Amino acid sequence: MAFTERLTRNVDMTAWHGKIPVHYRYTLGLAGEKFFTALKKDGKFLATRCDRCGITYAPPSVYCERCFDALDTWIELPPTGTLMSFTVVTEDSSGHALKEPQIIGAVQLDGADTVLIHRICPHCVDCLCPGARVKAVLLEKKKRAGGINDIVHFEILE
Repeated sequence: MAFTERLTRNVDMTAWHGKIPVHYRYTLGLAGEKFFTALKKDGKFLATRCDRCGITYAPPSVYCERCFDALDTWIELPPTGTLMSFTVVTEDSSGHALKEPQIIGAVQLDGADTVLIHRICPHCVDCLCPGARVKAVLLEKKKRAGGINDIVHFEILE
């Protein structure tokens, strides 16, 4: 049975043995493309705001998750925010120990109502606590590629 055939009875289903020949390309989408272009070119953090609910989304979205309105209002946010929570990762996805622990945090940028998940400076481990103030550290402009890794990490502000 091919992927394009339509099933009419559940007893007709079969299993696919072996590898499924699926190729895909992940795209940033409209909101992601605008966000990462501004980050790459100008080092700016863009967000979308729902005029109906008053919710500001960073990273941006094209629709409001609460009322499903289209989000057409774009605003710039500062590169600072609050560390809402964090975890220290000591193993990779295969269960092997990392050479150095990675700190992953949920950062709520100032002016946003949502969080951005990203790395926290590994040298800030002694200063970690929910509510800590943080600031984004970006790659130098000529090294930015228009992706999440243009943000090196967030560092704790003292």
